[in-house]
Amino acid sequence: MDFVTLNNGLKMPQLGFGVWQVEDDQATAAVSKALESGYTSIDTAMIYKNEKGVGRAIANASIPREDLFITTKVWNSDQGYDNTLRAYEESLERLGLDYVDLYLIHWPTPKYDQYVDTYKAMEKLYKDGRVKAIGVCNFDIEHLERLFAECEVKPVLNQVECHPYLSQTELKDFCAKHDIFVEAWSPLDQGGEVLSDDVIQAIAAAHGKTPAQVVLRWHLQNNTIVIPKSVTPSRIEENINVFDFSLTAEEMDKINELNRNRRKGSKPSEMNVR
Repeated sequence: MDFVTLNNGLKMPQLGFGVWQVEDDQATAAVSKALESGYTSIDTAMIYKNEKGVGRAIANASIPREDLFITTKVWNSDQGYDNTLRAYEESLERLGLDYVDLYLIHWPTPKYDQYVDTYKAMEKLYKDGRVKAIGVCNFDIEHLERLFAECEVKPVLNQVECHPYLSQTELKDFCAKHDIFVEAWSPLDQGGEVLSDDVIQAIAAAHGKTPAQVVLRWHLQNNTIVIPKSVTPSRIEENINVFDFSLTAEEMDKINELNRNRRKGSKPSEMNVR
């Protein structure tokens, strides 16, 4: 496993395990398999409705809590200062934990204009030692700039949709300039067209790797944190076996050129579901 050092000095595995769209009962088995396979970073969220399942897997594991990196998120309907503090306690209870390593705002939902107050509540949790790091998801540059202007603690990362067809180059450059990591959700284009792209297929064949492994390697070499999701044991193992090869500069360039700025998820500026 490779690790990155966040802007507050906290170390985080560069590759973690996501559980979006995993049912609660499935989450226990999937996370248990992930932990057995060598993952120590687990990414969940209140809205996934599987924090209890994730918590059961953590409780059943023999890995010391301090060796795990657990992320969860405050959902849009729980935004606001007091609501966020309450939502955090409820997430801890479902997870069966005393703290999480990273707490994130799930979406800025700009229509409701509460993300600054939400983030200030997260700053309190951080300053009180209740959470080890705080950050955001799905924030555009304008949303980040507002946090810089109105808040005190810089986000450690911005978790956004990112894959070879949506490379997020401008946002990555902005975040890098401000010492904020980009973390990719849907890093494999949700198992979509990216994996059957001729360029990806050819590079995979050249390395004796799967297309998914090539895409994950591309993320890692672009200094992106990545959280692939699967409930299939063989793919859970496959996705972590990406540290025994490297892509050449030419191969990286070829994958970088695949960008189409094509999203599967919502645009952050337009996503106001609560």
